[in-house]
Amino acid sequence: MLIPLDYLVKKYNIQFKGILHVGAHECEEIFEYDKHLPRTNVLWVEALEDKVELSKSKFENIRIEQAVVSNTYETVTFHRSNNGQSSSIFELGLHMKFHPHVWYTDSFSCETKLLKDILCNYTDIPFNFINLDIQGAELKALKGMEEYLPQIDYIYTEVNSDYVYADCALVGELDEFLQKFGFKRVETEWYGNCQWGDAFYIRV
Repeated sequence: MLIPLDYLVKKYNIQFKGILHVGAHECEEIFEYDKHLPRTNVLWVEALEDKVELSKSKFENIRIEQAVVSNTYETVTFHRSNNGQSSSIFELGLHMKFHPHVWYTDSFSCETKLLKDILCNYTDIPFNFINLDIQGAELKALKGMEEYLPQIDYIYTEVNSDYVYADCALVGELDEFLQKFGFKRVETEWYGNCQWGDAFYIRV
């Protein structure tokens, strides 16, 4: 996270009830979340099956789902990157210029899922904080859980000011979509001049 969670908690007096983290990778944030709520109140979603199994083996009481999420049910090609963290449903765009040491090593075809169809199986978690890190597909993920957004208070998400991934959503599109649900972007941290960064939205 480019914007430290401790900083956000202190500045915005975040009261965690339940966390949805989409784009788990290896659940690097788990110990940060442990400071604020039980692991049973955190749901992780990760596209790569091997990362899901790794996380299950490393962490006790973890709740994690394997899924490639979108806003529609469709068959997509998911690209795996050599660093794992840059894997995406999108082709690399400016990413190749900014991070030439990262490339796709292989890909596989899969069916997408909507987050709403995952969340309905976790009615015991009172989600109010979302963390999205899915390489340009963040807007698609949010559109796939629109009916849950009224209960969300905080959204932390990766954003792009240019097409770091081909056809990815840009930060202005996220702003416009989330504004309809009462959210305002209050923090933005860009990663150098690489046209991507992290943003934090709160309900106002």
